Formats: sequence, C-alpha cells, structure tokens
Amino acid sequence: MSTREIFDSRIESGLLLLPTLLVSIVFLYYPTALAVRTSFFDSSFGQADEFVGLENYVTLLTDSGYHSSLLLSVLFAAVVVIGVIAVSLYLTFLIHEVDTGQGLYLISVIWPYALPPAVGALVFLFIAHPTLGVLTGPIEALGVDVDWFNNGPQAFVVVALAAIWKQIGYNVIFMIAAMNNIPDTLTETAELDGVSGIRRLMSVYVPIMTPTLFFLVIINTIYAFFGTFAFVDLLTSGGPSNATNILIFDLYREGFSFFNFGVASTKSVVLFLVVGVLMFVQFRVTDKYSYYGG
Repeated sequence: MSTREIFDSRIESGLLLLPTLLVSIVFLYYPTALAVRTSFFDSSFGQADEFVGLENYVTLLTDSGYHSSLLLSVLFAAVVVIGVIAVSLYLTFLIHEVDTGQGLYLISVIWPYALPPAVGALVFLFIAHPTLGVLTGPIEALGVDVDWFNNGPQAFVVVALAAIWKQIGYNVIFMIAAMNNIPDTLTETAELDGVSGIRRLMSVYVPIMTPTLFFLVIINTIYAFFGTFAFVDLLTSGGPSNATNILIFDLYREGFSFFNFGVASTKSVVLFLVVGVLMFVQFRVTDKYSYYGG
C-alpha cells in the first residue's frame, strides 16, 4: 500500500512550495534583478548612483584587459572540464575493475570533493608550494624550475590542477554509478573478442555512458566559471601579471577591491550570459549525441 499523499488543493501545494520560493526569491531572483539594475548605473562606495545606460557595457567591449580575462576564462574552463572528465573517467574505470577494496578506493578519490573550496585550496597550496610543497622536489628533479608565484603559465597550471583535483570526486560518484549499470554481458562479449583495458573503456563503456558524461560536462563548465574563485584567491590572487585573473575573480576584485559596483554588476551579467550561451550549445550537442538505449 502506498504511503504517498496526493494534494489536490492548490493552497496546500502552494504552502509546500512556499519555503523553496522564498529562498529562491531572496537569494537568487532578487540579487539577479538587482545586479542587472546596477549594471546600468555608475555605482561606487559612498556615492549616489547615477544612471549611465549602456555605458558600462560599452566600457567592457572596449577594455582589452577584460577581453584577455574572458579568453583566459574560456581556456581555463576548457582545461578544467577536459581534465576533470579524462582523469575521473580513468580513475572510475580502474576502481570498477577492482574486485577487492573498491569502497576504500572510492573514499580515497571522493574525499577532496568533501572539502570546502577554501580548505581544498589551502591543502593544494601545501602540496604544490614552490619551496614547501611535497611535489616541488620531484618536479625540480625532472629539470623544471618551480616558481609559479612569478611564472604566469605555471600559475595557470597550478590553479587548473587544483580545480581539477577538487572536482574529481563529484564526477567519479556519477561515473561509477553509470558504469555499474552497464550490462555484464557487454563486458563479457568484449573480453571474448579480445577487447580489454582502455579500448574497452572507450569503445564499449563511454558510448553507453554519454548521458552521464554530457551531464557532467555541463556541471563542470558551471563549476569552472563560478566555483573556482577560492583557488584563484588563495593560490595566486589573479597573478602573476593577471595570468590567472579569470572572470569570477575579476568581477570580485572590481566590486570589493575597487568598489566599482556598477562595472562589477555588468561583469556578472556578462559572465551569466557567456555561461548561458555555452549551456545552450552543450544542451543541443548532448541531445544530438547522447545514447539512451533502445
């Protein structure tokens, strides 16, 4: 006998939805509307707002520094998304192939995701620190001079690696579930045909896992643009020479370091539009190439 209760009353349904609606309005819709409004004003700390129309948007269109930040953010997102998917898929396959201790391996891979982003950034700071980091010695033994505090490309790589490391656990959770749902008959058939290892992963598992993988591409894209602020802030502060000044950090600095709230709001709107366009393109692609069986 089902214990679910069906509410026919619109009032009761509305009351159940009210807490979610209130939270969404207060913490999502109202701040979004306020940011859009502020983007049309010259708004600074301690000064009255002055309506300037599209002037802030024109300023961004002609700002070469902002263009560099935009391109850097797209490159950073691409590196993070590809890196997270590739590493997570490989680790998931290794865990899936293990018969003993699978739970222990899963916990080992997932635990970084449980850390708050700021804590994860501090942990990675000690791992990759140019003088104190445990990776510094082995890397320098290969003939590479580690100095990412002053070397732009190295700083970019370090922040990207930290972002990838932090997000792997989230991806593995979904990937292992998708991989465990693949029929054993397919695996047995592939093994009988001599298909094993990475080839089996790419030729048999990945095509069946495409709905999950495309979902993770979208989630990781959002994460790369919005969820990596702590790594930039604590590891590099956007430097050196703006080598890691991605959009989310750039608009934070515009608003809370320079107190130029109008331009900062404009940058947040542009960031939202950029990610929105990317989401639209990805949804169209995923719908075309996803495999749903049948």
